[in-house]
Amino acid sequence: MPSVKRESMEFDVVIVGAGPAGLSAACRLHQLALESDTELSVCVLEKAADIGGHILAGTIFETHALDELFPDWKNLNTPVTNTVKQDDTWLLKNATTARRVPNMLVPSSLDNKHNYIISLGDLCIWLAKQAEDLGVEIFTGFAANELTFDDDGSVKGVITGDMGRDKHGNEKNNFMPGMELIGKYTLVTEGSRGHLGKQLIEKYQLDKDADPQHYGLGIKELWQIDPALHHPGLVMHSIGWPLAEHGATGGGFLYHVGKDQVYVGLITDLNYQNPYLSPFEEFQRLKLHPTFSRYLKGGKRLAYGARTITKGGYNSLPKMVFPGGLLLGCDAGTLNVAKLKGTHTAMKTGMIGAEAVFAAMALDRYKANEKREQGQEQYLNKALNKDVKLNNEIDTGNSLEHFTLLYKASWVYQELYQSRNFAPITHRCNAMLGVAWFEQNILHKSLPFTLHDSKPDHSQLQKVTQSLAITYPKPDNLLTFDRLSSVFLAHIQHDANQPCHLKLTDPSIPMSTNLPRFAEPAQRYCPAAVYEIIIIDEEVKFQINAENCIHCKACDIKDPSQNIVWTPAEGGSGPNYSGM
Repeated sequence: MPSVKRESMEFDVVIVGAGPAGLSAACRLHQLALESDTELSVCVLEKAADIGGHILAGTIFETHALDELFPDWKNLNTPVTNTVKQDDTWLLKNATTARRVPNMLVPSSLDNKHNYIISLGDLCIWLAKQAEDLGVEIFTGFAANELTFDDDGSVKGVITGDMGRDKHGNEKNNFMPGMELIGKYTLVTEGSRGHLGKQLIEKYQLDKDADPQHYGLGIKELWQIDPALHHPGLVMHSIGWPLAEHGATGGGFLYHVGKDQVYVGLITDLNYQNPYLSPFEEFQRLKLHPTFSRYLKGGKRLAYGARTITKGGYNSLPKMVFPGGLLLGCDAGTLNVAKLKGTHTAMKTGMIGAEAVFAAMALDRYKANEKREQGQEQYLNKALNKDVKLNNEIDTGNSLEHFTLLYKASWVYQELYQSRNFAPITHRCNAMLGVAWFEQNILHKSLPFTLHDSKPDHSQLQKVTQSLAITYPKPDNLLTFDRLSSVFLAHIQHDANQPCHLKLTDPSIPMSTNLPRFAEPAQRYCPAAVYEIIIIDEEVKFQINAENCIHCKACDIKDPSQNIVWTPAEGGSGPNYSGM
């Protein structure tokens, strides 16, 4: 595409992504500014047309971080109201039978007592309002497409994507070039498998001491059910069938929210081996199991969505500090897989990031001010010594390095460290949950050694010659559905006449490599019918239906050739997960 002249805006802090980590960071930054009577400019960029539009999670919410960020949140009209009242775990043996797992045999980390069933999108809408009331500027409908760098190699800021180009890259009548947003510090909080986060990890080798990251694909629906079957606060999780039938791991869930509605979903670990497996079709099968169908029968499906989950845990965490900024929340992979929760940990890393950045800016002002105003040194010490003693770190050169010290002194670090073996255990086999139970319920800490999972998810697929084909039943359109009718309920906004945001490094690979070796698995692992093998004029071709994309990122992760690169579509494009 031809280069264009771009306008620029400068801020103290630029935050990419209005999810729980980014919004918590923005709120905490302005709280600190108000406490110290400091002027501060913070900008949050969100690629969705509206806050929460691209946010999708379970969600069982632990309030630990929210308690710290807004201690009086219960008096601030939050959407956190539906407490967990019953917490059941089921072992599904086959398509018809199940056994409820006694609570004493469930790892204690999965105990949801004192937690809430929420819509994470609604929580983000609430957090965004708090942030704006504090003085944060939030720009929705603008995707941060590129990083921009200073001469010293540090991150300078981001460039938003052009708007109004046609599918060939030419300018349309409504063309508007992207802007360069420059920040003294840039916080990247895009959520799981963020495309900028991926670039930062590679450029600065942030993961050189970490295990490969691991992911799950979560598929979720919102249902209106018979009021007689609705039990507000009931939480159900399942393991075993249907995934175990194909040697895969993961689990199902069904959460009773308000208004006679339930969330139902399936998380499929993306380290599965059989290329014929379809996470979408496995989810349809799950809904037919009596444990789930007894609540859904006679109900109506209202919404659909899918999103990958970064679940490698502590062992797969990259370094979160890079020159000029921080990589935070699920973009780094701070989800606690032992709890099946990542919102509270994402929020806390955002808050720690805000404190580190605010202290770094105080240090920058301190170094730049030769006269050093009265009281500035005392305030600097207060900023730098929050939680841990940092005086010896002041002159290290990179004023953000003390983020690591703040992080390691926090409860979020301890929580992730103590659960570091959970992901490697469950990736091997759900039956090994007994080891996790021993850690959580008997030792109340991790075993004195660390287990590892060193194989990336994309490398796990077997060739078709080694795999059994899987035949899935046709949808009944009562409990089970096809992809296209499901995508319709994701409420996608997408102009088909825009550049394709799903890039192939080598366009020949799907047909020359992936099809003969793996029966081109993209047509099965994608939950939105984006990828198809079609016949045109007697020629077999690989087709990308980019307008179907619901931004789950499964293709960027699971493609065995690592040939598909997910990039943001034009700002405002994508699903609208209102209420999910």
